[in-house]
Amino acid sequence: MKYRRYFRKTSLKQKGVGDFFLNEILTKKPKFFLEVGVFHGVTARNVCELLYQIHGNDFQYIGLDLFEMTSENTSEVIPNTEFSNPLKKFYFKFIKRQDPYSISAVQDLLKKFQNNVNLIKGNSNIILKKIDMSKIDFVFLDGGHAYETVLNDLNCCNDVVKNDGVILCDDYDLTYAPGVKKAIDRFVIENNFCCEIICNNRFAKIEKK
Repeated sequence: MKYRRYFRKTSLKQKGVGDFFLNEILTKKPKFFLEVGVFHGVTARNVCELLYQIHGNDFQYIGLDLFEMTSENTSEVIPNTEFSNPLKKFYFKFIKRQDPYSISAVQDLLKKFQNNVNLIKGNSNIILKKIDMSKIDFVFLDGGHAYETVLNDLNCCNDVVKNDGVILCDDYDLTYAPGVKKAIDRFVIENNFCCEIICNNRFAKIEKK
């Protein structure tokens, strides 16, 4: 399966990165998928399409995001939600009449899988502590990039790895957000997990030894 853009913005836009990402999921074949950092929902739609091919309707996707621009934490890397493509600007403003970075717009993109999807609006520093991780078997972590946020998110997902699941972290080697690498390295060492840096240092895949 090829990674599709769905006329929206995605962090996995570099050639081959989206396909690499989907192949990692295909290798594990998870049934309970958690994504932290949904953005425009492109990755979510691709994940749901793939899991449907593998499991039919027997899968669950949970997506967590702020779903709004915020100055609440100035240390975070705030995604650029503005389109440079004038056609996309026109499409969302006058045809869809949506802000693509909103929970309603992402729900619309995922309506094909509405019975399999649970989107949650909120801060991962708070929300992840309330999510039951006992069934989650794959986490894609691409939320806040501040050191404290990444470490919190990883610690909240600790049981996923202990239960033989996988945490795949994006932006491991992002030069302007060094807190991501620092938090991942600390989490792996403190928990004695295995961490493989893959896709030209883009992703950190954390599993149990």
